[in-house]
Amino acid sequence: MPTKLNGFNESSPLHDFLSPDSITIVGASADPTKRGYKAMIGLIKDGYRGSIYPINPKTDMILGIRTLPSIDALPDGVDLALICTPGPTVPALVRECGRKGVKGAVILASGFRETGRPEGIQLEKDLLEAAREGKVRVIGPNTSGMFNLHKKVNLLALANIKAGDIGFISQSGNMLLSLVLEAEHNGHVGFSTYAGPGNQTDIGFNDYLRYLGEDPCTRVATLYVEGFRDGRRFLNMARQVTETKPVVVYKSGATEQGQKAAASHTGALAGSYEMTVDLLRQVGVNVVQNSDEILPVAEGLGLLQQARGKRVAMVSDGGGQATIASDRLAEAGVELAQLSDTTRQRLAAILVPQASLANPIDVAGTSDSDPAVLAKCMEIVAEDDGVDTIFLVGMFGGYYLRFAEDLLGGEMRGAESMIELWRKCRKPLVIYSLYEAIRPPALRRLHEAGLPVYASLENAVRVIAALGERGIYLAASDEKRNVPAATPIQQMQAHFATARSEGRDLFEYEAKALLRAHGVDIQEELVAHSADELDPIAERFGDQPLVMKVVSKDILHKSDAGGVKLNLVGEQALHKAFDRIMASCRDYAPEADINGVLVTPMARRGLEVIIGVMRDPIFGPVLMFGLGGIFVEILKDVTFRAIPLSRYDARSMVEQIKANKVLRGVRGEAAVDKEALVDLLLKISSIVEAYPELAELDLNPVILYDDGYAVVDARVIVDRPGAERKGGH
Repeated sequence: MPTKLNGFNESSPLHDFLSPDSITIVGASADPTKRGYKAMIGLIKDGYRGSIYPINPKTDMILGIRTLPSIDALPDGVDLALICTPGPTVPALVRECGRKGVKGAVILASGFRETGRPEGIQLEKDLLEAAREGKVRVIGPNTSGMFNLHKKVNLLALANIKAGDIGFISQSGNMLLSLVLEAEHNGHVGFSTYAGPGNQTDIGFNDYLRYLGEDPCTRVATLYVEGFRDGRRFLNMARQVTETKPVVVYKSGATEQGQKAAASHTGALAGSYEMTVDLLRQVGVNVVQNSDEILPVAEGLGLLQQARGKRVAMVSDGGGQATIASDRLAEAGVELAQLSDTTRQRLAAILVPQASLANPIDVAGTSDSDPAVLAKCMEIVAEDDGVDTIFLVGMFGGYYLRFAEDLLGGEMRGAESMIELWRKCRKPLVIYSLYEAIRPPALRRLHEAGLPVYASLENAVRVIAALGERGIYLAASDEKRNVPAATPIQQMQAHFATARSEGRDLFEYEAKALLRAHGVDIQEELVAHSADELDPIAERFGDQPLVMKVVSKDILHKSDAGGVKLNLVGEQALHKAFDRIMASCRDYAPEADINGVLVTPMARRGLEVIIGVMRDPIFGPVLMFGLGGIFVEILKDVTFRAIPLSRYDARSMVEQIKANKVLRGVRGEAAVDKEALVDLLLKISSIVEAYPELAELDLNPVILYDDGYAVVDARVIVDRPGAERKGGH
């Protein structure tokens, strides 16, 4: 029986037809080249025990099963319909299914929204209307189909596919085929449920993920995604599912070309790849970068689940591969553990004197006569509290082939010891072997016991990284509570209302007033609407160096217009700067509406960063953080998180940027106040939640110090549907 996820009163309705007890095939055929034939063959050969109702008005019997002339001839309440007919026929057939109480329909036909043509878009609208009218849930259209191997439902008629615990949802039928063939070669990996979401007209990725999260036959949910229809709902669902099961996603569309291909293939909006990856990781999803990592990572997470962290002890029988593995681990953000003195002493007692006891451990020939010593080394490092994962690298399993046949017994004893170690300790054992491709007996024994063995160093390292990512995410539960939205302030809401009525965005001083009202540290600043108001401002700030900026809704890039003057001290300097700004800005934009100037103390030197917010059409409000100045344009070293943020989210996005070492202080510079930065990110998140009128926010730069920060420039774009954007600060 399926379980139900927290927040739902009952289990997903998808269980009714993704685990069907009765199936009708609309467009069943006696032609072996047709999908209506292949689906029936798949059901019959695999021994499906439910009822099969082929529909074909032109014949009485197909493959020994009596056909029905139409959907109207079905008994009421069939679980699933596979519709194999052309696109234009589909809406009417779905309506008929609704009248007979069919719960779900798989629509194979293409020619809908993905074509981009008006008639295809309208056809999909008609399909959705028919489905909702008849309460029929729709998989597709433009789908490769579905299977549930534990239920013996194989509507794709794939041969040599093994039932297992990996659930797979893929927008590409070829990606499914690729993984099925890879699993067949692997010999140890099997699948539970597959569905091709196609155009996601009705059922989206979030619905499928909920199903896999509840499915007792699925241990790890795996998805190939070209584009989300409702990314925010998917993130919310993933946040629930990842608490109990690993979720692995390969997101295509990492390049502009890939995004165009995804759009033409599925009609999906691919969105920003970097942003999507960050948001998926925010909710505990393990994202793989390469397609050949999908199955190894899914297998590894399914079997090994998680590690406490990313500290690895590597046991090796050769220096070259240990060096390569060390490089790949470092690139993946995984560290080699510092072994304790006790661990090193225990290793020295069983290894030859020339062995390397540093991590990676090189047994230096000790295993040539006794391969089981590798298992003993793994047992020793597993007891070290500073180790999260044990990584065996080398030729275990092939010693009897490389040196002497009588070493096979030692390898088998070593394999049994590794299995026993894995069962009694909570630390994952990840094994890479040169001989995995030829499946020697010791490696077969490890596989039989449920220990994965990898033929690729790179894939083994990616599994190690994924195990650590998942363990760290799950351990951070105390910091994963989202900050609540701020309480809206009436005066700030009035600023938004005024800006909307005047067809502009917030002026900079209004944007900073919004931030200040909600606890953000903002320097004092004053607005002069005319030169007559400058003298009191000069007196107020005294001999502090000041900056003056033009205030105009029509001048977006103030510096380009000559609208910014720096290092101003005293009344004379302010008056001179005011005159120059007015003249420059009127030359730059003669028709501009200029409201005056903003005067504030110069910020002292520090590290510039940028904080931004946008309301993404797929994922909703998203916060961006990265190094500011030239770095954001050249290096694009930024991170993203969906709003609302938790303290864990804010900390992790600060740690994630590649230039994180700069935040810690380099070349004599003091480390920045990270706690103040984290608090600032959380305050921005709460402000955005409180004001739906806020469409975008840009703080660039924010200058970080060892004792706080300074928000130098702030821009808030007001949500004005259909209005042309103008600069307002």
